[in-house]
Amino acid sequence: MSNAPQQQQWGSRLGVILAVAGSAVGLGNFLRFPGNAAENGGGAFMIPYFLALVLVGIPIGWAEWAMGRYGGRKGFHSAPAILGVWCKGAWGRYAGMFGVLIPLGVYFYYVLIESWCLYYFWKYCTGGIGVVAGSDVIDAQVPTTHGFFGDVVGAAEHGALFTGANGMHPVLLAFGITVVLNVWFVYRGLSKGIETVCKYAMPVMALLGLVILLRVLTLDAPAATVGQTVNDGLGYLWNPNFEKLTDFKTWVAATGQIFFSLSVGFGVIINYASYMKKKDDVVLSGLTASATNEFFEVVLGGLITVTASVVFVGAFLTSQATGGSMSLGFKTLPMVFAQMPGGNFFGAAFFLILFLAAITSSLSMLQPTKAFFEEALGIDKVKSTTLVTLWGLAGNAFVLWYSKGLTALDTIDFWVGSVFIMVVAAVQIVAFGWIFGLDRGIAEAHEGAQMRIPKFFQFVIKYVAPAYLFVILIGFCTNNMPGYIDTLLGKVSTTAKADLKTHRQIGNDFPDEPKRTYSWKQVDGPPVTLSDAKAKAPSFPFQEPANAKNFDVKFELAVSDGTNSKTYPIVVGVDVESPGAARLTWVFLIVTIVALLAITAAGAKRWRREGRDLDGLQPAAD
Repeated sequence: MSNAPQQQQWGSRLGVILAVAGSAVGLGNFLRFPGNAAENGGGAFMIPYFLALVLVGIPIGWAEWAMGRYGGRKGFHSAPAILGVWCKGAWGRYAGMFGVLIPLGVYFYYVLIESWCLYYFWKYCTGGIGVVAGSDVIDAQVPTTHGFFGDVVGAAEHGALFTGANGMHPVLLAFGITVVLNVWFVYRGLSKGIETVCKYAMPVMALLGLVILLRVLTLDAPAATVGQTVNDGLGYLWNPNFEKLTDFKTWVAATGQIFFSLSVGFGVIINYASYMKKKDDVVLSGLTASATNEFFEVVLGGLITVTASVVFVGAFLTSQATGGSMSLGFKTLPMVFAQMPGGNFFGAAFFLILFLAAITSSLSMLQPTKAFFEEALGIDKVKSTTLVTLWGLAGNAFVLWYSKGLTALDTIDFWVGSVFIMVVAAVQIVAFGWIFGLDRGIAEAHEGAQMRIPKFFQFVIKYVAPAYLFVILIGFCTNNMPGYIDTLLGKVSTTAKADLKTHRQIGNDFPDEPKRTYSWKQVDGPPVTLSDAKAKAPSFPFQEPANAKNFDVKFELAVSDGTNSKTYPIVVGVDVESPGAARLTWVFLIVTIVALLAITAAGAKRWRREGRDLDGLQPAAD
């Protein structure tokens, strides 16, 4: 007789679709996607993006839906238990541990970003963040938005949010409210909690998004500006630069965006699908959830943020914010809202969308961990909710305290929110197509299906998706991992470049950019070796010293167009404190991983004592 907790169920098929779509629709749709697209070839980016969607995102998503539902029929609801069944052994269970680590680890920092959105929403409801409309963008507005954001995240010093001159920062109240909301709705369970939130939040997000989109597409260009029309904004994002297709980084970025956006390999879909009934359609449900996510990402996210930014602050300042989610949303768009008629209303609406998108995602991060604790430790929902809350708060507190330069947040995001996701996705697609068997896997997916997985996709699942994912994973690690490993080893690389004010001055002094030449000369600070003193923005390495403390290096930048020349003072900050914070973050992650592995081992012993088919040797009882 199984002692597993009583199985929960979704209230409706629409509920599970909206819950999975809510998990996928998050900050990445509105901030990460447009920045990635603009930086990696605009319209050309959509070629590898949609290829990744078709060849990796949708197939792995289908596999994950089917794997979850099959695991649920065996009474399992966590990634370790379900992957143990599909991989037919212990290695699958321990690989599946990452399907718990990923949502829990991402929650450590994601709920903080969620609370920033709530705080910004409140500030816009009560008058804005202090950006003065009509003031000089670079001299006044950029320092205001960057300073406000830096204060909100505690970027200046570790512990700044708790020990500031005025006491604890009020964003901590927003953080407290955010945590309480997440815990409360997860405690209420699938139907009364997560499903209810998503049923209301998703339509509200869509409605507010369409209102803002309509306003953005009807904006007039600011007076006395060139290249700042709505068409210029759309062109900035969507005009294709096909040369970018020869850069492997573009393909890596597109595939990474798909994984981040669809939540495949995240451990969420496999948990959500485990509560579905045998005849619930996972094929159409998976496709519908993906399509819903793409609407929010490509239609709303792709048309609102970058377009509005180009119209009001121009292409150059927009370009400084692409490639990352923070700058575009929290630093650049507030300057847009300051100049837009009714800006506080649209600012509040935008950050409300972000908050709702974030909370539907963060709820999905707590649920898989809660389910894992319940079935591995045999505890009820009160104890599991308490345990996941305390663990989450420990992670939140770590990231909140080690806030300087956002090093802890960035480290967890890279390893847990990027690398480990691809690893789990690879395990899942290999288990589905090769270990469990493609024919058996497809037959399981087709139980109760109103549409069948086309033969083309069956070939993709078995051969193309694993190969494509393997190549992208190798490319991703090759392109990105060396820099993070160097940071852990104390090897800091810094780019020397002009600040925005100096960049504008150079543009005014030497308007013919192709004729410009550059020459860098260090005038103060510890001696450094530039990669190329004649480059526009050379880099230089620096080894982390004992008792590391950040410092500045002063340069003189000589610019010439062949006729005239001028020298500009440049001050470059060198961050030698981040390696220490990155190593501490890894210590915290290792402790978390070891604890989750121990719970997985304890769960396996418990399931074996109960006589459960934890190695997938028998077909599902029903």
